[in-house]
Amino acid sequence: MAKTKELSKDTRNKIVDLHQAGKTESAIGKQLGVKKSTVGAIIRKWKTYKTTDNLPRSGAPRKISLRGVKMITRTVSKNPRTARGDLVNDLQRAGTKVTKANISNTLRRQGLKSCSARRVPLLKPVHVRARLKFAREHLDDPEEDWENVIWSDETKIELFGKNSTCRVWRRKNAELHPKNTIPTVKHGGGNIMLWGCFSAKGPGRLIRVTERMNGAMYREILSKNLLPSARALKMKRGWVFQHDNDPKHTARATKEWLRKKHFKVLEWPSQSPDLNPIENLWRELKIRVAQRQPQNITALEEICMEEWAKLPATHMCTFKARFPLCDLVLSSGSSESPRERMGQEEWWRDEQICCLHMGPCHIGTGDYTGNTEHVAGQGEHANRVKPKLKSEPEALEP
Repeated sequence: MAKTKELSKDTRNKIVDLHQAGKTESAIGKQLGVKKSTVGAIIRKWKTYKTTDNLPRSGAPRKISLRGVKMITRTVSKNPRTARGDLVNDLQRAGTKVTKANISNTLRRQGLKSCSARRVPLLKPVHVRARLKFAREHLDDPEEDWENVIWSDETKIELFGKNSTCRVWRRKNAELHPKNTIPTVKHGGGNIMLWGCFSAKGPGRLIRVTERMNGAMYREILSKNLLPSARALKMKRGWVFQHDNDPKHTARATKEWLRKKHFKVLEWPSQSPDLNPIENLWRELKIRVAQRQPQNITALEEICMEEWAKLPATHMCTFKARFPLCDLVLSSGSSESPRERMGQEEWWRDEQICCLHMGPCHIGTGDYTGNTEHVAGQGEHANRVKPKLKSEPEALEP
């Protein structure tokens, strides 16, 4: 017997309205062109459930039993890298024949989704302690403190490198059509190194580093670009400068230069490029540059400068809003602070775990993995001229 077409919701509602108006099932069926048995079934359903909507159906029984679900959930909880094929074999040995799709659907119903593993810096115990100390000190810093920070970093942009991903609409077997490909060459076809800075008020200066950077060159970059950026951004008196623990940044000569210029420096934990919100800005810049498709190094530099100047200030406010760090990591959408939502002892334990396994500030779009040379050059110097934002006296402009 052929499957009949389901009545529309409007028709079902009309049947109920006519029934309430006192019409018989036969009269309703003739008026709407519906079988009397169908009219009766809809009226009975309405009387029982007070609705004409389709009710949830039981469907086919699950192929994986409740015990099997617990088994594979326990397996992937212990080892998240377990392949679906291994789970299929485990269930098959237990007497249940399933497919990989069954595994995926079952785990998804348990709140588990297959995702790419997040790349994070390799942390030693000293790095974990430094990150935890940083998070504890700045957990309660007000938003105004972060608005008064100038964030800085260096990055490398390749001419034909993987600056961004790109998706295309194509037909089957058309993956090699020139319109559907991204040209690549060995070693990225050349690259440029950039130094830049920004604050919550907008982007600062962006310059190209033409030679291999050393401490003297870094101090020259700061002397020519840091204070002009602060003035252009109209930073408040007592603004704070942030840079990472690269040996060029923590050299004795650089520290002394910063001290003589009365620059306040934010204490920064080593091996923590994922905590710097400028990494979000680098990714945004690289995506915009890749869309312009520069064909040579000169064009690459020009496009970088143009796109940097076009970055809207609203982007900076978004990146700034992702601090304080601990609220970002520990908060799960609740309006309460982490300390309010859990006991003090439990809160510190969770905080330590988060500081050990923390990902990028923006949940996945960090650029620190693309700046391998710079990250690899970071030392374990945790000393900083000034320890904390809130308790520092205001600094004078150089």
